[in-house]
Amino acid sequence: MFLKLLASHVRRGTLTVVLPDGASHTFGAGEPQATWALRRASALPRIALNPASALGETYLAGDWDVASGELIDLLTILRVNLEQPLSDSGAKRLLQPLASLLTSWNNVRSSLSNVSRHYDLDETLFRAFLDSDMHYSCAYYRDPDATLEAAQVAKCDHIRRKLCLTPGQRVLDIGSGWGSLAMHLAQRAGVEVVGLTLSKEQLRVATAEAQRRGLADRVEFRLEDYRHHREQYDGVVSVGMFEHVGRRNFRRYFNQVRQCLKPDGLALVHTIGQYTLPSPTNPWIRRHIFPGGYIPAASETIRAVEASGLVLSDLEVWRRHYAHTLREWNRRFQARRDELRRAKGERFCRMWEFYLVACATAFEVSDLVVFQMQLATRNDAAPLTRDYLYPAAPDAPAAVAAAPGQQA
Repeated sequence: MFLKLLASHVRRGTLTVVLPDGASHTFGAGEPQATWALRRASALPRIALNPASALGETYLAGDWDVASGELIDLLTILRVNLEQPLSDSGAKRLLQPLASLLTSWNNVRSSLSNVSRHYDLDETLFRAFLDSDMHYSCAYYRDPDATLEAAQVAKCDHIRRKLCLTPGQRVLDIGSGWGSLAMHLAQRAGVEVVGLTLSKEQLRVATAEAQRRGLADRVEFRLEDYRHHREQYDGVVSVGMFEHVGRRNFRRYFNQVRQCLKPDGLALVHTIGQYTLPSPTNPWIRRHIFPGGYIPAASETIRAVEASGLVLSDLEVWRRHYAHTLREWNRRFQARRDELRRAKGERFCRMWEFYLVACATAFEVSDLVVFQMQLATRNDAAPLTRDYLYPAAPDAPAAVAAAPGQQA
């Protein structure tokens, strides 16, 4: 049955399937090319019945491997040719909003548990594949050939400009991660930053790094849920955290951003998003990588912004930047794979590489993008044009945005 499906739909790329008995079947033509070696005959029927979950589960179990080409080539062929034919029926799509709500409650207690399962994995793992400053979010490739380190700095500079910061101001970083963005803003913009995280491991690492850099008097990290925070700031930034808020909490999240933002301040929310209609998170990703995670659609996000009273002063969509980032993360992970396999086991390595590669293909050939929303409480808080975001050269100092009617 599944072989007939492949024969009917695989047109882009060349896929060779080798069955456990040695029989070989080739479908499609052109690049990319991959050989899918099945170790267990039961794998294909399982995948055919529930591809969103079973493809990853059977890979973790060792039921199949890529005999030639790379894992990313195989997943690209499958996604490009089969994602639409194997998508949910119209009746199931009608139930997707309900399913999204049921899988993303994310109250304070569950948020602590969900964060711990992913972000409290030891520092060594993340240092194996992230850049030297430990940015665990999409980089910004102004130059397609830039290093990961340079692209992450470009991302931070782009965010810094969007916040229109001046020295001495205070910034709230909701979901501060390993502390890299907070320390960048403190060093490059001369501001004080309070970072909120629910990860004890990230809190430990970020606090130690701020002390090492001599930034402890300007950067403070707290183990605190954003819903409990009551201070006000000149700027609010949140990068890679909104995906963990949960759909039913969208309005509360943006209400909290507004409450923490001073009347003349700006906020910047950077999140993975989907450009299609709202739909549930992939079940394999939700089970193994990001429990409680939910990827928002633009429509439902903007509705929550509107309900909060915030002004959407700028919306930018990054296409394929995360694909470049994830490919580089996977390249670095593969360079350390043997070491990580000895420390964590083969099953963990298969899980992690499948996660990185599946996400990369979702940004390359499916419906994932990155949204950057600049938000304000007044419609004149941000500069009138986008000129302030684009200096003449990538490393030129950022111009300080002037208030309307004033000279910068």
